[in-house]
Amino acid sequence: MVFSRAPVISPVTQEPEDEVFLAIAKAMEEMVEDPIECYWLVSCFVNQLNSKHKDSLQQLPKVLEQYLNIEDNRLLMHLKACGAMSKLPYDLWFKKCFAGCLPESSLQRVWDKVISGSCKILVFVSVEILLTFKMKIIALNSAEKITQFLENIPQDNTDAIVSKAVDLWRTHCGTPAHSV
Repeated sequence: MVFSRAPVISPVTQEPEDEVFLAIAKAMEEMVEDPIECYWLVSCFVNQLNSKHKDSLQQLPKVLEQYLNIEDNRLLMHLKACGAMSKLPYDLWFKKCFAGCLPESSLQRVWDKVISGSCKILVFVSVEILLTFKMKIIALNSAEKITQFLENIPQDNTDAIVSKAVDLWRTHCGTPAHSV
């Protein structure tokens, strides 16, 4: 008796750009009811990230470190001592603009700033996340534990985090014309 074998299907490999697009699309899907409108909004948003903000996005980890140094040097030193500063979830925060990290109600306010020309708001949201969870982060003593926690932050006070981030952004950057 001869058994036929099913063809071997190789798993689909996703490019990093696809992963970013899908994360943003999933979040946008919760905000916009019309699937066609959702697709075009996601396409335009991701296109803006890849064209207008591409160079700026690459600089955001350094900018985060600068502002964290201003806001809370002790926390920055702890992150560096643990080796966590270079392992923070930058892809989730900056490339995906917090899609998959913050709930959609909080994302809308952040994305409004990005769309209006300031991807630097992403830095201030990151700073506020770190400041908000400072005690938890300082209690964690390994880069892996800190990163794991920051990839799954509690969702209950994200609106307050975004409000504080917007205030911090205004304090440091003034009007959008002066922002990155």
